[in-house]
Amino acid sequence: VQLQASGGGLVQAGGSLRLSCAASGRINSNYVMGWFRQAPGKEREFVAAINWGGSTTRYANSLKGRFTVARDSAENTIYLQMNSLRPEDTAVYYCAAESRSGFSHYYDGEYYDYWGQGTLVTVSS
Repeated sequence: VQLQASGGGLVQAGGSLRLSCAASGRINSNYVMGWFRQAPGKEREFVAAINWGGSTTRYANSLKGRFTVARDSAENTIYLQMNSLRPEDTAVYYCAAESRSGFSHYYDGEYYDYWGQGTLVTVSS
């Protein structure tokens, strides 16, 4: 499985960005796709997850209502729509894939076997 994340950039506080994660390889309905982020000097944290079928989503509690994860089945791409961005959302965002937990550990980066290269999101105040 290969993952290619894109869409990061510089945005003012209150703005929006949409990140993309293009998936290729032997990915199937057993996979969970996750978004994580890591801010400078901080640990990696869970952002959102979606099953490959696109029917189930989960979010970090602090991000509910601002971030939305979705899947485009035709393009094998996962999106993370980020609205009302804040300076504290500044981080490198990673997409990842796992097929071990059956969605039971969607929040735990240790379960994810495949990672994209990360895309930097910078929110200015």
